[in-house]
Amino acid sequence: MFKSFFLGGFEGSVGHNCHRQWFDSISRTQHDRFIDDDYARLKKNEIHAVRECVRWPLVDGGRGFDFSTLDLLIRAGRAAGITTIYDLFHFGYPPSLDLLSTEFTKRFSEYCYQVAKRVYAHSDGTCYFTPVNEPSYFAWAAGEVGLFAPHFTHRGNEVKIAVVKAAIDGCNAIWAACPKARIVSVDPFCRVVPSIENEDELHRAEVFNSNVVFQSWDMLSGRVMPELGGSPRHLDIVGINYYSNNQWTLDASYAPLPENDPRRMPLRRIAWTVWKRYGRQIIFSETSEVGEKRADWIKTLVHEVQAMRTADIPIEGVCWYPVLEMSEWHTPDFWTPMGLWDLDHESSSLRRMPYKPALRALREAESLLRVREEATGGLVTCESW
Repeated sequence: MFKSFFLGGFEGSVGHNCHRQWFDSISRTQHDRFIDDDYARLKKNEIHAVRECVRWPLVDGGRGFDFSTLDLLIRAGRAAGITTIYDLFHFGYPPSLDLLSTEFTKRFSEYCYQVAKRVYAHSDGTCYFTPVNEPSYFAWAAGEVGLFAPHFTHRGNEVKIAVVKAAIDGCNAIWAACPKARIVSVDPFCRVVPSIENEDELHRAEVFNSNVVFQSWDMLSGRVMPELGGSPRHLDIVGINYYSNNQWTLDASYAPLPENDPRRMPLRRIAWTVWKRYGRQIIFSETSEVGEKRADWIKTLVHEVQAMRTADIPIEGVCWYPVLEMSEWHTPDFWTPMGLWDLDHESSSLRRMPYKPALRALREAESLLRVREEATGGLVTCESW
């Protein structure tokens, strides 16, 4: 699907955090200043596709559109021969809008149309878009616990419906401007286990694992709430965001399951579960690890992807996200070493410092995945996982 199996994701969240302070992740890493150099580093490491955030509040100020930040992405991608998935709503939106209003959806649709029209005019191949990043997480963060604007509490379901409706209408607007556009529908895959194995807790965990975690994708695909206008076409490519803390104990602590906990679901099983439900092409649209765990996680990814391929699951790519060390949203002076490159904070230009163990593991992974796997005793059945 893409020019390389591995993609690079540039953290581009914007918005107002839990302190109601504005944050802009692209500016924090200076990716907007050094995008050409950042892309050159990716290409040197055989990464030829990226996820990039189009910052809605910067493009749409309410008095016409300012495409300067979008044009930077288009120009740099074309110059480098990079395929871009354009992420149109990554937590931040124009502050004048009421997220639960019809005006929000209308304004988002117009923004999607204008962005897609501009991307299409400067593209030669397939154009890829994610209208809304992580509707489920955003609904929880912005609607349930007040971490992002509009800082609601206990209104997560309303927010989820609103942003999924916006995503559906956004898809329609994108196709109106770019008829052959592909949609990458990105949401986290999470899983819980009960803290106490009694009937009530087992039921709560089962409801979450079989229903809640899929709600956004189900609405997009028209499986539930078809009045929103969703369909299988709106789901299109399923983008799974997955980190090690996406599996936790179902209690107030949200404590992640230990890495060696036998109740953890492996990536191959996660991919199979999503594929069995929707029958769509799949990418892991976000995944990474922190610190010294990064190289080992890449080795795990290779092992799991090979198992997916053996089982004929249509896994089309894995996006390391973020490529650069990232500034935390709510504590912007705290930096998390999750990238393939760390940042030199003593340098005014935030010099990119390669994390060599991860890049070495990445090169080995790319080499292994290029080799066509031969059957060894027949296909592994997914049910045996």
